[in-house]
Amino acid sequence: MNADRSLRELMSLKGRVALVTGGAGHIGRSIGHALAELGADIAVIDISSSGSADAAAELSRQWKVAAAGFDCDLEQAEVVRDLPRRVRERFGRIDIIVNCAAFVGTSGLEGWAVPFEQQADATWRRALEVNLTAPFVLVQAAAGDLRASGHGSIINISSIYGLAGPDWRLYEGTDLGNPAAYAASKGGLIQATRWLATTLAPQVRVNAIAPGGVFRDTPEPFLGRYVARTPLGRMAREEDFKGAVAYLASDLSAYVTGQCLTVDGGWTVW
Repeated sequence: MNADRSLRELMSLKGRVALVTGGAGHIGRSIGHALAELGADIAVIDISSSGSADAAAELSRQWKVAAAGFDCDLEQAEVVRDLPRRVRERFGRIDIIVNCAAFVGTSGLEGWAVPFEQQADATWRRALEVNLTAPFVLVQAAAGDLRASGHGSIINISSIYGLAGPDWRLYEGTDLGNPAAYAASKGGLIQATRWLATTLAPQVRVNAIAPGGVFRDTPEPFLGRYVARTPLGRMAREEDFKGAVAYLASDLSAYVTGQCLTVDGGWTVW
């Protein structure tokens, strides 16, 4: 019987290709760095071709891996469906998919981060298209690649608002919003994770991460209220999600599928 692999061997992603949607954004960029540091080549997907190219160049320069940017409008199903072909032509394989791109609570959309009565059904549909439909279409199109990998792993980036309802006391007297479509799409992504986990098993593992609120010049009084409600006493930083991604993408979690790992400083334990 062979000796167990070391932790270093289990976490290595050398020879694997990771596709990261929203890869030029705040969390997506951090995820790309985590995967590249472990040796993965990275396909950076973003709606902006210049943004994805810049993020890819940064990864190549810092971690000496192959990285390339791909522009993709996730509201266009046919474009999303063609994305695995484009990545395969560049890298030859796809082993890991991280569905990180999303309309978030601060997105500048009409009828989005406004009171419930003013939230637009057209914007609701756009949010579900990007946050929930695009991951479905992408995984469906890349299922063959992931099955062939031998290490296929999908990580869906959800949210605490896919797990819990909003505490509106945090928002009183602020310009911040919490759209219904965001919560519905992120909750749907967690259930899609469970569905895909049983459907793509045993060749492909499917898990989710539910991040808590991330500090980005977050204004008062929201910041103080949020921190007071969080057991670890602060908002998240992008690097807080690196460990969770490294775990779920690699063979460290080879016997883990269908799970949602909440990385929220304890926000949802109350």
